[in-house]
Amino acid sequence: MNTHFGNPRHAPRDYTRTPVNVYWEMTQACPLACRHCRASAVPEPHPNELTFEEGVQFLRQIPGFGDPMPQLILTGGDPLERDDLYELIDEAHKLGIGVSITPAASEALTRDVLVRLKEHNVEGLGLSLDGSTPERHDSIRGIPGTFDRTLLALRWAQELGMPLQVNTLVAEETASDIPAVYELLKSYGVTRWSLFFLISVGRGKVLQPLAPAEGEKLMSWIHQTSLVAPFIVATTEAPSYRRVALELMRADGMTGEQIKRSGAYRGFGIRDGHGIMFVSHTGDICPAGFLPLVVGNVRRDQVADVYRSAPVFQSLHDAGQFEGRCGFCEYSALCGGSRARAYEATGNPLASDPFCTYEPAPRAH
Repeated sequence: MNTHFGNPRHAPRDYTRTPVNVYWEMTQACPLACRHCRASAVPEPHPNELTFEEGVQFLRQIPGFGDPMPQLILTGGDPLERDDLYELIDEAHKLGIGVSITPAASEALTRDVLVRLKEHNVEGLGLSLDGSTPERHDSIRGIPGTFDRTLLALRWAQELGMPLQVNTLVAEETASDIPAVYELLKSYGVTRWSLFFLISVGRGKVLQPLAPAEGEKLMSWIHQTSLVAPFIVATTEAPSYRRVALELMRADGMTGEQIKRSGAYRGFGIRDGHGIMFVSHTGDICPAGFLPLVVGNVRRDQVADVYRSAPVFQSLHDAGQFEGRCGFCEYSALCGGSRARAYEATGNPLASDPFCTYEPAPRAH
């Protein structure tokens, strides 16, 4: 699962020039069988996945973005399936790249592994919790025991003082359980809770996305919860949450300066391909993991050049090129809609996000 980590090196940046996060799907190999897996992960590595040497060459491209440098998020599949994981983490650090990781909650995820990741200066750990009970979570993950292993890993990360992000799937099958997941997480040392609104790609097509009106209600709950939660509460692939949060903050009488200090404001403007970049296990460069438009490959292209100059990225950087309601919406710059969901629904990454219920006033001609 793609994970939107808060970047500890976060500083003002031009998202048309430099992303906040670069995601590297290190491998498709994973021992789990999650029902919503974007990567359609499989037990064995792909024969054409990047070798260690090719991985190092890719890492050496990232400083080409300049300062501030993006954070590198190691994902999969399960990055723990890479025998050279720690060596690649060390290579990234030699280049000044901050590294976070999203391992699968398999039997390979032990306390010793977390200790080793911390010893190798991994700055953030992302884990998924998709239900408040073993039955709910394990039915999504496809393997019995993942709920218990996830809670163990949460506790270990808390004991080790590792910054921890928990990702929770939002779909028709999980939505009613979201408040119970929140109550469960309050007892752990979570830094950030990100609610991922399902995009039907990969194996995710077997689950049902939440209806737009229900999504709007849940976003209101997310905002109200974020005001009292002991950790940051955020969304993934639901940029219309920013509009909902902004409307609610204005209704509460918050000033512009207070809104700028809010958690929701920190994500304004970031969207698929704009603040985010994805590199697949075979080196393909895409705007995001859930927007599988291949626009280059690290074996022959430089990631900074692709991000800044490829026509697909350039169109995603420019909200003025969006079509339909997203094209004339007054919130297009701070929200922009889910480009991945627009692409999944229409085949056009610039189309309107079908999940958003907002009806902007038509632009005067």
